[in-house]
Amino acid sequence: MPIIGPGPDDPKNDHWDPVRRWLYEKLTAAGLESAADAAGLYAPANRYNGLDDINTGIIAALTGARPAAVRAAHKADLADWAREQQLRDHPDLAVLDADLDRIRHRS
Repeated sequence: MPIIGPGPDDPKNDHWDPVRRWLYEKLTAAGLESAADAAGLYAPANRYNGLDDINTGIIAALTGARPAAVRAAHKADLADWAREQQLRDHPDLAVLDADLDRIRHRS
């Protein structure tokens, strides 16, 4: 299966997914010294385990964001991830080209 974007061991993978980047930016702005570590913990959990009300509240409190903004970031990340999975399953050139443009613009 081809990897869309940096591989999991690539240093460029840091803050690659939208929710990790969102969390890092919000946590940094909130003055959390371990923003990168916290984003690294919550982003994969968000993607693979879902986002319950407790974690939504914790992230909202840590970032200073409203719970609705946390849920919106979560939904955007899942949509982005679903798109990447779809490309891995059916990588026709037109779709791949459009996705590469999307990836280039989100960095």
